[in-house]
Amino acid sequence: MVLGRDIGIDLGTSSVILSVRGRGIIAREPSVVAMEKTTGRLMKVGLAAERMLGRTPGNVAAIRPIHDGVIFDYDMTERLIEELIKKTGTFTLFKPRLLLSVSSGISEVEERAVIDAAIQAGARKVYLIESAVAAALGAGIDISRPEGHLIVDMGAGTTDIAVISVSGVVEAASLTSAGNAFNDAIIKYIRRKDNVLIGDATAEELKKSIGSVFPRKENTVVEVKGRCLLTGLPRVVSISSNEIIEAFGDVTQQIVDGVHRVLENTPPELVSDISENGIVLTGGGSMLWGMDRLIEQSTSITTHIADDAELCVAYGINKSLEWLNDMNDGVINLSRRRELRG
Repeated sequence: MVLGRDIGIDLGTSSVILSVRGRGIIAREPSVVAMEKTTGRLMKVGLAAERMLGRTPGNVAAIRPIHDGVIFDYDMTERLIEELIKKTGTFTLFKPRLLLSVSSGISEVEERAVIDAAIQAGARKVYLIESAVAAALGAGIDISRPEGHLIVDMGAGTTDIAVISVSGVVEAASLTSAGNAFNDAIIKYIRRKDNVLIGDATAEELKKSIGSVFPRKENTVVEVKGRCLLTGLPRVVSISSNEIIEAFGDVTQQIVDGVHRVLENTPPELVSDISENGIVLTGGGSMLWGMDRLIEQSTSITTHIADDAELCVAYGINKSLEWLNDMNDGVINLSRRRELRG
């Protein structure tokens, strides 16, 4: 038995990553909860609950309680955090302290909802860290220096774009153009082109296998099975990597425009630093083929993908657990901070 423990949670739209101070990352699970509607009994959490998505009877609900980086279902989020705390597996005399990542675009009300859910789930104190700051730390960037770094953290629900200097965010933008938006773009494209409906899992697989945002040397064609909207029967259609680029057009343009906006609002001295240091991409969305080339071409700034891009935020949270005693718990009021800067 120990007196207390410090736990970090990367609370993402598609997955949650759990770390414990002194032990590192200990678990990664889909952010899905399944429960019985009539009794409210928790049935499954994580991978077991994800397998139930779209396959449950009427009295069972399997949902993702986090949408676009913010809480969509408060009670489900509370139950999810509670189960994650249990997964740490160590009995302590005191409740744990929790460090949670949040999007730069979160409002004060949304911040409060995250904190309240964590307190109700069994946390003694709750600390928040912006995802982009955690991503920079996880990518090995020394953010304490008075030097500008541009981070583009592309998760499933949000893309956070931030200029960081002296351990803080100088300028930021948060977009819903992210991993899930790419999946939706594929579904809409195939529906419009072939009158065939495919599911999220199929779209995700297409994104990973032939998805790209920049032309490849070879145009790869694959077959995909879906439901014909005219007959209601299964149908196989073909789609190419070049068509995927076309399907992704609106989403990628929004991300590029977001990077440009952040650069336009950044002080010239920091823009000069960024042109030397380059742009760093993190998050699962950054691994879409050609994303670094696209942003580099549109900004004329060297762009590279961080090592272990998907885990950068989790690594940064784990590092930050060592500094909890120097951090302020509770609401960090990002929206108010942005108003003061404006």
